[in-house]
Amino acid sequence: MAYYVAERNYKPEEIPVEKLTHIIYSFTNVIDGEMKFRNEEVAGAKLEALVKQKERNPDLKVMIACGGWGADGFSDMALTEESRAKFIKSASEFIAKYQLDGMDMDWEYPGISGAGTMARPEDTKNFTALMKGLREMLDQFETPKILTFASAGWKRYYDFIELNEVMKYANYTNVMTYDQVSGVSIYTGHHTPLGDVKSGDIAGTPFQAHLDSLYSNGDNLDPDPRSAEKIVDFLIQEGVDPKQIVIGSAFYGRVWKGVPPVNNGLYQLSGGLQIGWMAYHQIREKYEADGKFKRYWDEKAKSPYMYNTEDSLFVSYDDTVSVALKTEYTMEKGLGGIMFWELGNDTKEEGSLLDAIYKAANE
Repeated sequence: MAYYVAERNYKPEEIPVEKLTHIIYSFTNVIDGEMKFRNEEVAGAKLEALVKQKERNPDLKVMIACGGWGADGFSDMALTEESRAKFIKSASEFIAKYQLDGMDMDWEYPGISGAGTMARPEDTKNFTALMKGLREMLDQFETPKILTFASAGWKRYYDFIELNEVMKYANYTNVMTYDQVSGVSIYTGHHTPLGDVKSGDIAGTPFQAHLDSLYSNGDNLDPDPRSAEKIVDFLIQEGVDPKQIVIGSAFYGRVWKGVPPVNNGLYQLSGGLQIGWMAYHQIREKYEADGKFKRYWDEKAKSPYMYNTEDSLFVSYDDTVSVALKTEYTMEKGLGGIMFWELGNDTKEEGSLLDAIYKAANE
C-alpha cells in the first residue's frame, strides 16, 4: 500500500502500479468543512491520470487520503452530527467523481494537537462517529469501498481513540511506524525500526537517559524505544484483528549532524536539531555511494544506520534489507500488509525499496 504525492515531473505511466495492491493519493484537506483539494485543477487531473493506470493493473485499488501532518480542520469538522454529515457528503461526491476505491483518514491526531492543530476532548467520540458515518456512506456504493485511517506508532495515541469501536468501521489501520525518533529530537536513534529494543539494550547511552526523563515526567508512557513489533503486539493485545493492521516503512531517512563517534553515532546527543529528512533516492545517490559513510546493522532493532566519522553525520533510514524484513514479518505475523510514505521518494533505479518489498512478498 503506497502513499503517493504526485511528483513535479509527474509521469503516471511510469508509476510501478503492477507491484502495488493499493495506492493512496495524498492529500486532500478539510476546507470549509468539506473534503477538497487545495488546487483541484492541478491535483484533480493528476488523480484522474493515476486512476487510468488501473488499465495496467485491474486489481489496483486507488484511494484518496485526507489530512496529513499539520493539516487542521478535523476537530471542527467532526464536532457535530451536522458538520460530520457535510464532510461525509463531500467525500461521497469526491469518490464518485474520481471513481475511487476508498479513502484514508489521516487526522493527526484526535484529542492530541499535532503541529498546532486544534484538539478537543470530544474528538475521541467524534472520531468514532465520523468513521461510522464514512463506513455507512461507503457501503452505499455499488462496488465495495475501502476505509482506512493513519494511526500513530506510539501507545499514547490509543488513549485518545476508541480503538475497537473504530476498527468495526475501518478495513485497515495504517500504523505510522516511522518518525519513532521525531523531527525535533536532538538525540540520534532509529526512526523506523522493526525490532523491539528494550531499555536494557541501550543502557548507559544519552538516548536512554533522555527516554528515562520523558518517562519519569509522564511525557512518554513507555520507558523503551518505539518499534513496529512493539506497537503491533500492543494492538493485538488490545483486541485488533492482525489482518486489519498495516505497518509502515519509511522511504526517507533522518540525518543528524555533530554526532560523536561513540557507538558509531547511534543513541548519542547530536550537535543540535537534525538536518532533516532525506528521500531514499537522495540517500542512495549521495550517501550510499560515498565512501565516507559506513553502513551498520542493528540486530536488535532490525534496522540499518549510517555514520560518517569525518563529517559527524548520522543517518537513520529503511533500506532494501530492512523493508524486506518488515514484509516478511507482516506475513509471518498474519498482518494485513505493509504501507510506506511515500512512493515518490523511492529510487527509480534497479533494486528499489518497492522492488525489495515486492520480491519479499512474492518469494
